[in-house]
Amino acid sequence: MSSVLDPLGARYAYWLGLPAEDTSDTSDELPEEVRAMPVILRIERAEPPGRTPLLEAAAAAALAVCLDERSEPGGEWAEPMHAWLDNRIRKVARRARGAHWAAVQDLPGITVEIDGAEARALVPGLVAEAPKEVSRLQISGSELPPDEPGPLPAGVPLLLLNPHAPMTVGKAAAQVGHATMILAALLDDAALDGWAARGYRTAVRTASVARWKELHPGDDPEGAWRRDRVVAVRDAGFTEVDPGTITVLAQWEPEQAVS
Repeated sequence: MSSVLDPLGARYAYWLGLPAEDTSDTSDELPEEVRAMPVILRIERAEPPGRTPLLEAAAAAALAVCLDERSEPGGEWAEPMHAWLDNRIRKVARRARGAHWAAVQDLPGITVEIDGAEARALVPGLVAEAPKEVSRLQISGSELPPDEPGPLPAGVPLLLLNPHAPMTVGKAAAQVGHATMILAALLDDAALDGWAARGYRTAVRTASVARWKELHPGDDPEGAWRRDRVVAVRDAGFTEVDPGTITVLAQWEPEQAVS
């Protein structure tokens, strides 16, 4: 397992068991101490990317930053990563194009490209101290139409979006990034090494209602992982969805397709 992601793995079942109203309770933190990982989505006006590959790129980039050797103890990213992972795991997705996209390439982070879609996850930091290259980027205002991603690729985890909770591309990008992190926190070293060799690729799809109901962990997250190799992303509910909403189910067994 990844030692960097140990705090996330340790809190996983506890977070799923919290009452919904408690997920959005921030009374224990000061606004100036809020930390987040910026996820920058490249959305050019003339040639916007496909929605699915962009989400898959965001999911891979977020995890790649966490598991990069620079995030390991003693690495140059270790301190900000530890400070972030030791608290609420927030991500803020922003859109960029042209010169603004080029500018964020100089900030610490990792860019992933999938089928022409590009996303860059940056090293987490204090939201109040975000560099101007990030703070000037818009969080909302762009949406991408649904696409038809085609057959599921072999050998990659499946990330299922909640069919009952439509999300903007920015919100969904943050949620699939959470999903890859939770999966990685629970996997052994051999599985992680194999996934790393595939560039942390995933297949993002919207679940059918039946499939969502079948895989939903309910009040037994440990059992869902043991039986079906499924983890759930539960949102605090600050934006777009209600507190406590399960936004993504991530399944490590990629051969099980969406029904």
